[in-house]
Amino acid sequence: MNSTSITVLGAGSWGTALAIRLAANSKTCLWGHEADFMATLAKDRQNKQFLPGATFPDKLGIEADLARATHKSRDLLLAVPSHAFREVLEKAAPSFSENTRIAWATKGLEQGTGKFMGDILDELLGTRYPAAVISGPTFAQEVAAGLPTALTVASNNPTFANDLASRLHGDMMRAYTSDDMVGVQLGGTVKNVLAIAAGITDGLQLGANSRAALVTRGLAEIIRLGDAMGARRETLMGLAGVGDLILTCTDDLSRNRRLGLALGKGTPLDIAIKEIGQVVEGFNTAREVAQLARKHKVDMPIVEQVYRILYENLPPDEAVHNLLARDIRSESRGSPD
Repeated sequence: MNSTSITVLGAGSWGTALAIRLAANSKTCLWGHEADFMATLAKDRQNKQFLPGATFPDKLGIEADLARATHKSRDLLLAVPSHAFREVLEKAAPSFSENTRIAWATKGLEQGTGKFMGDILDELLGTRYPAAVISGPTFAQEVAAGLPTALTVASNNPTFANDLASRLHGDMMRAYTSDDMVGVQLGGTVKNVLAIAAGITDGLQLGANSRAALVTRGLAEIIRLGDAMGARRETLMGLAGVGDLILTCTDDLSRNRRLGLALGKGTPLDIAIKEIGQVVEGFNTAREVAQLARKHKVDMPIVEQVYRILYENLPPDEAVHNLLARDIRSESRGSPD
Protein backbone atom coordinates (compact mmCIF):
# COMPACT_ATOMS: atom_id res chain seq x y z
CA MET A 1 0.00 0.00 0.00
CA ASN A 2 1.47 3.31 -1.16
CA SER A 3 1.24 6.31 1.17
CA THR A 4 2.15 8.72 -1.64
CA SER A 5 -0.59 7.64 -4.09
CA ILE A 6 -4.36 8.00 -3.95
CA THR A 7 -7.18 5.86 -5.33
CA VAL A 8 -10.38 7.42 -6.65
CA LEU A 9 -13.42 5.13 -6.50
CA GLY A 10 -15.95 6.14 -9.15
CA ALA A 11 -15.24 6.77 -12.84
CA GLY A 12 -18.10 9.10 -13.67
CA SER A 13 -17.45 12.69 -14.70
CA TRP A 14 -16.63 13.94 -11.18
CA GLY A 15 -14.47 11.01 -10.17
CA THR A 16 -12.56 11.17 -13.45
CA ALA A 17 -12.04 14.93 -13.15
CA LEU A 18 -10.69 14.57 -9.60
CA ALA A 19 -8.41 11.75 -10.68
CA ILE A 20 -7.02 13.90 -13.49
CA ARG A 21 -6.42 16.75 -11.05
CA LEU A 22 -4.80 14.51 -8.44
CA ALA A 23 -2.58 12.79 -11.02
CA ALA A 24 -1.01 16.14 -11.82
CA ASN A 25 0.64 16.01 -8.39
CA SER A 26 1.00 12.33 -7.48
CA LYS A 27 0.41 8.78 -8.65
CA THR A 28 -3.34 8.13 -8.84
CA CYS A 29 -5.53 5.09 -9.48
CA LEU A 30 -9.07 5.43 -10.92
CA TRP A 31 -11.51 2.58 -10.30
CA GLY A 32 -14.88 1.94 -11.89
CA HIS A 33 -17.21 -1.03 -11.52
CA GLU A 34 -17.69 -1.82 -15.22
CA ALA A 35 -14.67 -3.75 -16.53
CA ASP A 36 -15.37 -3.06 -20.22
CA PHE A 37 -15.77 0.65 -19.57
CA MET A 38 -12.52 0.82 -17.60
CA ALA A 39 -10.71 -1.07 -20.37
CA THR A 40 -11.93 1.58 -22.80
CA LEU A 41 -10.65 4.33 -20.53
CA ALA A 42 -7.26 2.62 -20.33
CA LYS A 43 -7.11 2.29 -24.12
CA ASP A 44 -8.31 5.80 -24.95
CA ARG A 45 -6.52 7.53 -22.04
CA GLN A 46 -9.59 9.70 -21.61
CA ASN A 47 -13.22 9.33 -20.55
CA LYS A 48 -14.93 9.98 -23.87
CA GLN A 49 -18.40 9.30 -22.46
CA PHE A 50 -18.32 11.87 -19.65
CA LEU A 51 -15.28 14.11 -20.24
CA PRO A 52 -14.32 13.95 -23.92
CA GLY A 53 -11.05 15.68 -24.71
CA ALA A 54 -9.64 15.58 -21.16
CA THR A 55 -6.49 13.49 -21.60
CA PHE A 56 -5.26 11.37 -18.69
CA PRO A 57 -1.89 12.31 -17.17
CA ASP A 58 0.86 9.68 -17.20
CA LYS A 59 0.51 9.21 -13.43
CA LEU A 60 -3.16 8.16 -13.73
CA GLY A 61 -3.67 4.39 -13.73
CA ILE A 62 -6.92 2.53 -14.46
CA GLU A 63 -8.26 -0.39 -12.43
CA ALA A 64 -11.48 -2.42 -12.62
CA ASP A 65 -10.83 -4.68 -9.63
CA LEU A 66 -11.98 -3.01 -6.41
CA ALA A 67 -9.68 -4.94 -4.08
CA ARG A 68 -6.61 -4.19 -6.18
CA ALA A 69 -7.57 -0.53 -6.49
CA THR A 70 -8.07 -0.23 -2.74
CA HIS A 71 -4.74 -1.97 -2.01
CA LYS A 72 -2.81 0.45 -4.22
CA SER A 73 -3.13 3.46 -1.90
CA ARG A 74 -3.40 4.44 1.72
CA ASP A 75 -5.75 7.30 0.81
CA LEU A 76 -9.12 6.59 -0.84
CA LEU A 77 -11.49 9.13 -2.39
CA LEU A 78 -15.07 8.03 -3.10
CA ALA A 79 -16.74 9.92 -5.94
CA VAL A 80 -19.74 7.70 -6.58
CA PRO A 81 -23.41 8.80 -6.60
CA SER A 82 -25.02 8.93 -3.17
CA HIS A 83 -27.23 5.90 -3.87
CA ALA A 84 -24.10 3.77 -4.49
CA PHE A 85 -21.97 5.10 -1.62
CA ARG A 86 -22.94 2.49 0.98
CA GLU A 87 -22.54 -0.46 -1.40
CA VAL A 88 -19.11 0.63 -2.66
CA LEU A 89 -17.88 1.33 0.87
CA GLU A 90 -19.09 -2.08 2.09
CA LYS A 91 -17.38 -3.89 -0.78
CA ALA A 92 -14.14 -1.95 -0.42
CA ALA A 93 -13.87 -2.19 3.38
CA PRO A 94 -12.40 -5.74 3.54
CA SER A 95 -9.38 -4.44 1.63
CA PHE A 96 -8.68 -1.55 4.00
CA SER A 97 -5.50 -1.55 6.06
CA GLU A 98 -5.04 -0.10 9.52
CA ASN A 99 -3.54 3.01 7.85
CA THR A 100 -6.36 3.64 5.38
CA ARG A 101 -7.75 7.17 5.20
CA ILE A 102 -11.15 7.76 3.57
CA ALA A 103 -12.40 10.87 1.78
CA TRP A 104 -15.46 11.43 -0.35
CA ALA A 105 -16.65 13.98 -2.89
CA THR A 106 -20.21 12.63 -3.02
CA LYS A 107 -22.92 15.21 -2.39
CA GLY A 108 -26.38 14.32 -1.13
CA LEU A 109 -28.26 12.23 1.40
CA GLU A 110 -28.85 8.50 1.36
CA GLN A 111 -32.25 7.68 -0.05
CA GLY A 112 -34.57 6.32 2.60
CA THR A 113 -32.40 7.13 5.61
CA GLY A 114 -31.60 10.81 5.07
CA LYS A 115 -28.03 10.17 6.22
CA PHE A 116 -24.98 12.15 5.11
CA MET A 117 -22.17 10.10 3.58
CA GLY A 118 -20.16 10.70 6.76
CA ASP A 119 -22.96 9.15 8.81
CA ILE A 120 -22.92 6.07 6.60
CA LEU A 121 -19.16 5.79 7.08
CA ASP A 122 -19.53 6.02 10.86
CA GLU A 123 -22.33 3.46 10.84
CA LEU A 124 -20.37 0.91 8.82
CA LEU A 125 -16.83 1.43 10.07
CA GLY A 126 -16.99 3.54 13.19
CA THR A 127 -14.44 6.31 13.61
CA ARG A 128 -11.20 4.34 13.40
CA TYR A 129 -10.28 5.70 9.96
CA PRO A 130 -9.44 9.38 9.36
CA ALA A 131 -12.25 10.85 7.25
CA ALA A 132 -12.64 13.93 5.06
CA VAL A 133 -15.16 15.44 2.66
CA ILE A 134 -14.44 17.54 -0.44
CA SER A 135 -16.97 20.08 -1.66
CA GLY A 136 -17.33 23.48 -3.27
CA PRO A 137 -18.27 25.16 -6.57
CA THR A 138 -16.77 22.60 -8.93
CA PHE A 139 -18.04 21.48 -12.32
CA ALA A 140 -16.24 18.34 -13.45
CA GLN A 141 -15.67 19.62 -16.98
CA GLU A 142 -13.88 22.73 -15.76
CA VAL A 143 -11.76 20.86 -13.22
CA ALA A 144 -10.68 18.36 -15.89
CA ALA A 145 -9.90 21.21 -18.29
CA GLY A 146 -7.62 22.81 -15.70
CA LEU A 147 -9.67 25.99 -15.29
CA PRO A 148 -9.19 27.94 -12.03
CA THR A 149 -11.16 26.32 -9.20
CA ALA A 150 -11.40 26.59 -5.42
CA LEU A 151 -12.84 24.01 -3.05
CA THR A 152 -12.96 23.00 0.61
CA VAL A 153 -11.55 19.91 2.32
CA ALA A 154 -13.24 19.32 5.68
CA SER A 155 -12.03 16.82 8.24
CA ASN A 156 -11.86 16.38 12.00
CA ASN A 157 -8.31 15.17 11.40
CA PRO A 158 -6.14 18.24 10.57
CA THR A 159 -3.29 16.15 9.18
CA PHE A 160 -5.56 14.38 6.71
CA ALA A 161 -7.25 17.65 5.70
CA ASN A 162 -3.90 19.28 4.98
CA ASP A 163 -2.52 16.24 3.15
CA LEU A 164 -5.58 16.00 0.91
CA ALA A 165 -5.63 19.75 0.28
CA SER A 166 -1.95 19.56 -0.69
CA ARG A 167 -2.71 16.81 -3.21
CA LEU A 168 -5.39 18.97 -4.85
CA HIS A 169 -3.64 22.31 -4.59
CA GLY A 170 -1.85 23.58 -7.71
CA ASP A 171 -1.52 26.38 -10.23
CA MET A 172 -5.19 26.17 -11.22
CA MET A 173 -6.76 24.86 -8.01
CA ARG A 174 -6.86 26.38 -4.55
CA ALA A 175 -7.88 24.10 -1.68
CA TYR A 176 -8.99 25.40 1.71
CA THR A 177 -9.38 23.32 4.87
CA SER A 178 -12.12 23.20 7.48
CA ASP A 179 -13.21 21.07 10.42
CA ASP A 180 -16.94 21.71 9.88
CA MET A 181 -17.88 18.45 8.18
CA VAL A 182 -21.59 18.93 8.86
CA GLY A 183 -21.65 22.37 7.25
CA VAL A 184 -19.66 21.30 4.20
CA GLN A 185 -21.90 18.27 3.62
CA LEU A 186 -25.08 20.26 4.19
CA GLY A 187 -24.16 23.03 1.76
CA GLY A 188 -23.28 20.55 -0.96
CA THR A 189 -26.55 18.71 -0.42
CA VAL A 190 -29.27 21.35 -0.25
CA LYS A 191 -27.88 23.39 -3.14
CA ASN A 192 -28.87 20.57 -5.51
CA VAL A 193 -32.53 21.01 -4.57
CA LEU A 194 -32.35 24.78 -4.90
CA ALA A 195 -30.69 24.45 -8.31
CA ILE A 196 -33.77 22.58 -9.51
CA ALA A 197 -35.87 25.48 -8.23
CA ALA A 198 -33.67 28.02 -10.01
CA GLY A 199 -33.95 26.06 -13.24
CA ILE A 200 -37.73 26.00 -12.90
CA THR A 201 -37.91 29.79 -12.53
CA ASP A 202 -35.82 30.25 -15.67
CA GLY A 203 -37.78 27.59 -17.52
CA LEU A 204 -40.91 29.56 -16.69
CA GLN A 205 -39.11 32.73 -17.91
CA LEU A 206 -39.67 34.55 -14.64
CA GLY A 207 -36.61 36.75 -15.07
CA ALA A 208 -33.36 37.59 -13.34
CA ASN A 209 -35.08 39.25 -10.37
CA SER A 210 -36.85 36.00 -9.56
CA ARG A 211 -33.66 33.95 -9.82
CA ALA A 212 -31.74 36.32 -7.56
CA ALA A 213 -34.49 36.28 -4.96
CA LEU A 214 -34.70 32.50 -5.05
CA VAL A 215 -30.95 32.04 -4.57
CA THR A 216 -30.92 34.51 -1.68
CA ARG A 217 -33.89 33.04 0.13
CA GLY A 218 -32.61 29.55 -0.65
CA LEU A 219 -29.42 30.42 1.19
CA ALA A 220 -31.54 31.52 4.15
CA GLU A 221 -33.15 28.07 4.15
CA ILE A 222 -29.73 26.36 4.14
CA ILE A 223 -28.56 28.51 7.04
CA ARG A 224 -31.69 27.81 9.10
CA LEU A 225 -31.27 24.07 8.65
CA GLY A 226 -27.56 24.42 9.36
CA ASP A 227 -28.31 26.22 12.63
CA ALA A 228 -30.56 23.33 13.66
CA MET A 229 -27.96 20.71 12.75
CA GLY A 230 -24.89 22.34 14.25
CA ALA A 231 -23.24 23.68 11.11
CA ARG A 232 -21.30 26.93 11.28
CA ARG A 233 -22.71 29.91 9.42
CA GLU A 234 -19.29 30.93 8.09
CA THR A 235 -19.07 27.53 6.38
CA LEU A 236 -22.40 28.05 4.68
CA MET A 237 -21.31 31.52 3.59
CA GLY A 238 -18.16 30.04 2.05
CA LEU A 239 -17.23 27.89 -0.93
CA ALA A 240 -19.16 24.79 0.17
CA GLY A 241 -22.30 26.84 0.86
CA VAL A 242 -23.06 30.01 -1.06
CA GLY A 243 -20.27 29.34 -3.58
CA ASP A 244 -21.69 25.99 -4.65
CA LEU A 245 -25.23 27.38 -4.51
CA ILE A 246 -24.43 30.20 -6.94
CA LEU A 247 -22.65 27.84 -9.32
CA THR A 248 -25.40 25.24 -9.58
CA CYS A 249 -28.25 27.74 -9.69
CA THR A 250 -26.84 29.89 -12.49
CA ASP A 251 -25.00 27.67 -14.98
CA ASP A 252 -26.44 25.04 -17.30
CA LEU A 253 -23.57 22.62 -16.68
CA SER A 254 -25.56 21.77 -13.54
CA ARG A 255 -27.70 18.68 -14.10
CA ASN A 256 -30.01 19.80 -11.31
CA ARG A 257 -30.57 23.18 -12.92
CA ARG A 258 -31.16 21.51 -16.30
CA LEU A 259 -33.81 19.28 -14.73
CA GLY A 260 -35.55 22.38 -13.38
CA LEU A 261 -35.31 24.12 -16.75
CA ALA A 262 -36.97 21.17 -18.45
CA LEU A 263 -39.76 21.01 -15.86
CA GLY A 264 -40.36 24.76 -16.13
CA LYS A 265 -40.73 24.38 -19.88
CA GLY A 266 -43.31 21.63 -19.44
CA THR A 267 -41.20 18.52 -20.08
CA PRO A 268 -42.49 15.51 -18.10
CA LEU A 269 -40.23 14.50 -15.22
CA ASP A 270 -39.32 11.03 -16.50
CA ILE A 271 -38.41 12.35 -19.93
CA ALA A 272 -36.36 15.20 -18.47
CA ILE A 273 -34.30 12.81 -16.32
CA LYS A 274 -33.79 10.43 -19.25
CA GLU A 275 -32.60 13.24 -21.51
CA ILE A 276 -30.00 14.39 -18.98
CA GLY A 277 -28.56 10.87 -19.02
CA GLN A 278 -26.67 11.06 -15.72
CA VAL A 279 -27.62 10.94 -12.05
CA VAL A 280 -29.47 14.07 -10.92
CA GLU A 281 -28.68 14.12 -7.20
CA GLY A 282 -31.29 16.77 -6.41
CA PHE A 283 -34.16 14.46 -7.39
CA ASN A 284 -33.72 12.03 -4.50
CA THR A 285 -32.23 14.70 -2.26
CA ALA A 286 -35.37 16.85 -2.42
CA ARG A 287 -37.39 14.24 -0.58
CA GLU A 288 -34.72 13.63 2.03
CA VAL A 289 -34.10 17.34 2.69
CA ALA A 290 -37.83 17.99 3.02
CA GLN A 291 -38.04 15.21 5.61
CA LEU A 292 -34.96 16.55 7.37
CA ALA A 293 -36.54 19.99 7.59
CA ARG A 294 -39.69 18.53 9.12
CA LYS A 295 -37.63 16.49 11.57
CA HIS A 296 -35.77 19.58 12.79
CA LYS A 297 -38.89 21.78 12.54
CA VAL A 298 -37.21 24.16 10.12
CA ASP A 299 -39.26 26.16 7.64
CA MET A 300 -37.93 25.53 4.10
CA PRO A 301 -40.70 26.64 1.71
CA ILE A 302 -38.63 26.52 -1.49
CA VAL A 303 -37.44 22.98 -0.76
CA GLU A 304 -41.01 22.00 0.11
CA GLN A 305 -42.36 23.27 -3.22
CA VAL A 306 -39.62 21.47 -5.18
CA TYR A 307 -40.51 18.29 -3.31
CA ARG A 308 -44.18 18.72 -4.23
CA ILE A 309 -43.31 19.29 -7.90
CA LEU A 310 -41.15 16.17 -8.06
CA TYR A 311 -43.24 13.81 -5.93
CA GLU A 312 -46.79 15.16 -5.86
CA ASN A 313 -47.09 16.36 -9.47
CA LEU A 314 -47.61 19.97 -8.42
CA PRO A 315 -47.47 22.19 -11.54
CA PRO A 316 -44.44 24.52 -11.38
CA ASP A 317 -46.51 27.68 -11.87
CA GLU A 318 -48.68 26.72 -8.88
CA ALA A 319 -45.54 26.24 -6.79
CA VAL A 320 -44.44 29.78 -7.68
CA HIS A 321 -47.87 31.09 -6.68
CA ASN A 322 -47.65 29.25 -3.36
CA LEU A 323 -44.34 30.93 -2.58
CA LEU A 324 -45.49 34.41 -3.59
CA ALA A 325 -48.74 34.08 -1.64
CA ARG A 326 -46.97 33.57 1.69
CA ASP A 327 -47.59 36.13 4.42
CA ILE A 328 -45.31 39.15 4.79
CA ARG A 329 -42.44 38.38 7.14
CA SER A 330 -39.31 40.03 8.48
CA GLU A 331 -36.04 39.34 6.70
CA SER A 332 -34.14 39.76 9.96
CA ARG A 333 -31.97 37.01 11.41
CA GLY A 334 -33.85 34.11 12.87
CA SER A 335 -37.14 34.94 11.21
CA PRO A 336 -38.87 32.15 9.25
CA ASP A 337 -39.14 32.71 5.49
